Amino acid sequence: MKQIVVISGKGGTGKTVITGAFASLAKSKVMADCDVDAADLHLLLKPRIKERHQFRSGLTAVINKDKCTGCGLCSELCRFNAVEENFSIDSISCEGCAFCSYACPVKAIEMKENIAGEWFISDTRFGSLVHAKLGIAEENSGKLVALVRKKAKETAEKINAEYIIIDGSPGIGCAVIASISGVDCALVVTEPSLSGLHDADRVIKVAKYFKIPVKLVVNKYDLNVDMTEKIEEYCRKEGVSVIGKIRFDKDIVRSMVDGKTIIEYSTGESTERVKAIWERLRECSSKDAFD
Repeated sequence: MKQIVVISGKGGTGKTVITGAFASLAKSKVMADCDVDAADLHLLLKPRIKERHQFRSGLTAVINKDKCTGCGLCSELCRFNAVEENFSIDSISCEGCAFCSYACPVKAIEMKENIAGEWFISDTRFGSLVHAKLGIAEENSGKLVALVRKKAKETAEKINAEYIIIDGSPGIGCAVIASISGVDCALVVTEPSLSGLHDADRVIKVAKYFKIPVKLVVNKYDLNVDMTEKIEEYCRKEGVSVIGKIRFDKDIVRSMVDGKTIIEYSTGESTERVKAIWERLRECSSKDAFD
């Protein structure tokens, strides 16, 4: 089983469009949407939820009004100003440090685990999708991504899938690190802009730090040919293979509006280029082949 993650140094590069296309091309696979802060792969794959589970992470202080004497010590000590005037806790402001619970002289404050989001196992027209939704203002997205990865692997093992195709998070934070950990290849999708090059450089360095083989695709390359050439020159210096370039194509925009992958929507040039990119990835049969 090979795990391929599609990532980008910044948002809006077309990462999910390419992931969705791979989902329609791969014959034996499980998909995982690890962009839990702003998941959108479901918009293309239109999942039918089979399993729904709570994701619990982090702690929030809760004041027991029956025990509380109103001494105000918790309010005085809380550096996050999470204790309100009526001696209740603002769950958004509370950072879960538990200092107030230790300091309370009558032990009126308990730390309770948060329901920080949900995760799902769903059916799609292309097979199983494991995905999640982090709650508003909740943290620990890296932990939720690790859970999605684990459940995707378990699902893939049950059906003896050949691939796990992962839609990773943009950027270089903990969710990205959790997305790329232990995969066989990271495909970086960038766009021909200065910020695209800068952020691709950052995420490539993160992947290389964790010894993950990296390939790169330039999306909408024809919008700035000069910058595309700079990206290709950068990749040559860094030893990163550019395995495809995709034009700016209104058919891709129309396919997204229609809720379809470009493979389903069109037989044009962009479809053929995406198919060629997928074949380049399929040619690699082991980690050594990616190096």
